[in-house]
Amino acid sequence: MLIAFLISVIICPLFIRILRRLQFGQQIREDGPARHRIKAGTPTAGGIVFLVAAVVALLSLNGWTPANGLALFATLGSALIGWLDDFAKISHARSLGLKARGKLLGQLVVSAGFIAGIYLFGAYSTQVAVPFSGQAIELSWLYPLFVLLIIFGTTNGVNLTDGIDGLAAGTVIIALLAFLYIATTRELPDMAMFCGALAGGCFGFLVYNLHPARVFMGDVGSLGLGGALAAVAVLTKAELLLVIIGGVIVLEVISVILQVISYQLFRKRIFLMAPLHHHFELKGWSEWQVVTGFWGLAFIFALIGLIEIWRQLI
Repeated sequence: MLIAFLISVIICPLFIRILRRLQFGQQIREDGPARHRIKAGTPTAGGIVFLVAAVVALLSLNGWTPANGLALFATLGSALIGWLDDFAKISHARSLGLKARGKLLGQLVVSAGFIAGIYLFGAYSTQVAVPFSGQAIELSWLYPLFVLLIIFGTTNGVNLTDGIDGLAAGTVIIALLAFLYIATTRELPDMAMFCGALAGGCFGFLVYNLHPARVFMGDVGSLGLGGALAAVAVLTKAELLLVIIGGVIVLEVISVILQVISYQLFRKRIFLMAPLHHHFELKGWSEWQVVTGFWGLAFIFALIGLIEIWRQLI
């Protein structure tokens, strides 16, 4: 964790200067909160920093295992889709990036590769533990579809969460630290090392991503982190615990779904704006209030998830 943190902290200022020279700045959506418009042009795609830091840290610690290889495949594959999305936004000077069909196809390819990998490199159980029940569900041939849903949901969920300075990075750090503990208790040192390296890289990046952010992680960062969280949840056999530990991300996704359904059916909006963090912004909360409030909620969700792990250890 420390190695990745130091790498990230050291190279991030240099990377910010490179992004500025390349004029790789954030495009702000017109339908977003008005006060976000001053952020237009802020260097983006900074997620490359913590991804590089994590990979270098893992390699320096001889942390390469089949499980880590799978986790990195999901992470870097998702990040590549995000990078193409970021590049499309900048090169075409529009905030929408890749077309939905292109993103969907890319995520399908990454998900299929990851699913194939877990069957090729490890005898992973198709049973899924149900938290706080002591029971497990046998999914059998449905398990690959379940993993596909986890990857899609988590990558896009983290992407939705990345709407305020520091929100996504801090939320994912908390989740990664929870999974680091889970991996440790389940004697999966490679997964613990992976979580620690990525969390450390994110910590270093967060120094420059706190409000007012000097750099954004971009889709390369948010999709990469989403792919990482999904992979870790599957590889530690804590799939449904991800729903609890990543509760803030789940709430962000649900807020968007409810907003769309409500508007399509009744032409009424439940929230002032979705995802949920924008609702609180329009209620008058400062960015710092929203971020710290959501971090606190993320910590509570992570703690609830860890209570289930402690219950299993008793």
